[in-house]
Amino acid sequence: MAFPISMASPVRFAAPLPAKADVVVIGAGVIGVMTAWHLRKRGLSVVLCEKGRVAGEQSSRNWGWVRQQGRDAAELPIMIEASGMWDGLTAEAEADLGFRRSGVLYIANTEQDQADHEAFMALARLHQLDTRLLSAAEVRAMLQGAADHWPNGLRGGLWTASDGRAEPWVAVPALAAAAARMGVTVLEDCAVRGLDLAAGRVAGVVTEKGRVACDAVVLAGGAWSSLFLRRHGAAIPQLSVLSSVAQTAPMPEIFAGAATDGYFAFRRRLDGGYSIAPGDFHEFFIGPDAFRNLRAFLPEVMKDPFGQRYRPMAPAGYPDAWATPRRWSFDAASPFEAMRVLDPRPSMGALAKVQDLFAQAFPALGRPQITSAWAGMIDTMPDVVPVVDHVPGLAGLVVATGMSGHGFGIGPAMGRVVADLVTGHPVGHDLTRFRFGRFTDGSRIAGGPSL
Repeated sequence: MAFPISMASPVRFAAPLPAKADVVVIGAGVIGVMTAWHLRKRGLSVVLCEKGRVAGEQSSRNWGWVRQQGRDAAELPIMIEASGMWDGLTAEAEADLGFRRSGVLYIANTEQDQADHEAFMALARLHQLDTRLLSAAEVRAMLQGAADHWPNGLRGGLWTASDGRAEPWVAVPALAAAAARMGVTVLEDCAVRGLDLAAGRVAGVVTEKGRVACDAVVLAGGAWSSLFLRRHGAAIPQLSVLSSVAQTAPMPEIFAGAATDGYFAFRRRLDGGYSIAPGDFHEFFIGPDAFRNLRAFLPEVMKDPFGQRYRPMAPAGYPDAWATPRRWSFDAASPFEAMRVLDPRPSMGALAKVQDLFAQAFPALGRPQITSAWAGMIDTMPDVVPVVDHVPGLAGLVVATGMSGHGFGIGPAMGRVVADLVTGHPVGHDLTRFRFGRFTDGSRIAGGPSL
């Protein structure tokens, strides 16, 4: 089983840069790949530009969950569509993406956790999901060898059997390869330095390899989207948070699906091990954008101020590093070329605590052996839901960013939604909650789910 993709990974996509296309998609994570996929299915010529490696950042570094459970009310209809798509993607991609409908389990440590799970049931019933509440005894019955005294308490759970899992660093590159076979021009090591604008609308993009004329651009740049937009005078309050994950050695199956409580998460892998991670612990790097967006993010931070760790500065070259340029010439190397792939160091201390919790939860297995560890930078918004919209003042530009750690599973359908935004077709879902201007139009910002 491959590990998350980095700049050490060989170039897989090196097509010649065309002089023109109908649409250029910036960023080859799952959202960019699936947007290009759906645009090509509509008969458009598409160029997909990636500054580093396809899925090199968060799209290969996430937990690999494909879940409807626990979604924001505005996300859930799109996720239900995506869930249906995942079944057919293996055949379309001509590759095993690791997708299995093995279920997702949320474990309640406290009565408040269980009350929160019960609140989601109204939404689940509205959309006719197979989600159900579990008692503590039912949760124990699902987890083979679970301890009599679950770490930090066990009050019940929330279970959706139709939810699933997949292998991110396998799935997204395989989907990109399928898109390339369909006719999408996919380029790695091809940073887009900026938009070529004429009379306030998109006329093309300037890449490090040359200009591409086009009438429409999709920005799916993940953690880099805010930096790109600010260069063109548009702003969103986006930050990136570091999340650490580890792979264990193969071990007996105690649960076939994905599960989490408030402290640790685990997912069965195709190689017989588990992906394990802190349940709700993230690390923030403090930089110019963090200060600029403090007021917007403060309510979300204060929900759990001690569940976060704050670092005084990001490493050199990161999107919100103090020395990262906010303006640059399109005739010279951009910040996107200076940092091809965000590859932060994982928090081994946080992962060691996860090992301890796993051993307490499943004493017969003992402390799991970590064979690999990595971290990703999650692009997040103050209300923990994405921005998916046309960008005001930049006609022809659509942004799809801020997936807030929820992008992998929803990617197939979100790509379809973005493709229809670009082409002017009905998207089939209410995108009001995801509008670009919601942080500046005086709206009350309601927080979304944290998982």
